[in-house]
Amino acid sequence: MIYPIFDSIPDHRVTGRCIYALGELLTISLLTYMSGGEDYVDMSLFAKAKARRFGLLSECGDNSPSPDTFERVMSAVCPEELERCLVCYGRTFLDSLKEKQVVIDGKKLRGASPKSRGSKGDYILNAYASENHIMIGQVPLKDKENEIVAIPRLLDKLDIEGAVVSIDAIGTQTDIAGIILDKKADYFLAVKDNQGSLHEEVIDTFRYYKPFDESSEMEADHGRIEMRRCRVVHAEDMEDEQTRRRWPGLQTLVEITSEVTEGDAPTTTTVRHYISSENFPHASYYAMLARGHWGIENQLHWHLDVTFKEDASRARRGYAPQNLSMIRKIALQAVKAHSDKRSVRKRLFLASLDDDYLMTLAANVSF
Repeated sequence: MIYPIFDSIPDHRVTGRCIYALGELLTISLLTYMSGGEDYVDMSLFAKAKARRFGLLSECGDNSPSPDTFERVMSAVCPEELERCLVCYGRTFLDSLKEKQVVIDGKKLRGASPKSRGSKGDYILNAYASENHIMIGQVPLKDKENEIVAIPRLLDKLDIEGAVVSIDAIGTQTDIAGIILDKKADYFLAVKDNQGSLHEEVIDTFRYYKPFDESSEMEADHGRIEMRRCRVVHAEDMEDEQTRRRWPGLQTLVEITSEVTEGDAPTTTTVRHYISSENFPHASYYAMLARGHWGIENQLHWHLDVTFKEDASRARRGYAPQNLSMIRKIALQAVKAHSDKRSVRKRLFLASLDDDYLMTLAANVSF
């Protein structure tokens, strides 16, 4: 059972010196993650114990790949080829990004570069379709590079026409806003002190002008109560016209106030500001975009770190950090695509016990 798109990845290894097919090794690595495995040793154990039950390694006699074999493969495979697998898998669920929210955010592979700081080391910029919980692209940051330089490279790879792109404050740059508009999409950008004059103007506008709409919502869970209020004003209300004109297509300013109470602890209040190129009449829409932006942390980064132990991975040779991250993401999307009442972690545990259930999860990778 080799997934056809894995089998189509070019194999640049020396002909005649490799026992195992590249597509089989990649499939084993994916099935290992889908059954709760974490590293090269687990891949080797899965290959020895279960690979032949799934129609793999049938031409290899009693031989099974060692952890070193998986390490060599993962460090050498071209990341762009595996990214094509990831994007193609996403397209089986999502033909178009029109009217979707595309969240762009970076994640550091801490285990691969534990001593590096900031965006140095192994750092990957992800693009994520918030409503569908689907990865649609990623780019690695080069050494000494930050997200401001990498975001345009990622946007250039995506067909975002008709979508709304949300980025954290580091991506709130006039050039990036212009690129998004040039690709016939809209932006929803966080504003913090890194854009000093803009941030001050936004705060002053909400201080002196009445919002054209407001919305509020409450969430309560395990003793934690959060009240969120969203207010929106027109960008044309900004008094500093020069600041407003610097931002192409700017239409709306957004303020979201969050009040969190946990048990007997004092209530904490956080105020966040955003700018948008859309002119939607309802504040609830912008509140939804703000929630959707954090979906990449809760639905993707959290699972990669907690469920798949990505930050604990010490794989750092060659392209291994990027390739392993992409295979984890394909595994996560396949497991989440299965509909039952179990959590993702429980599905992985059951898949490690029940080969039929693992086959059911694997069937979700139908590309």
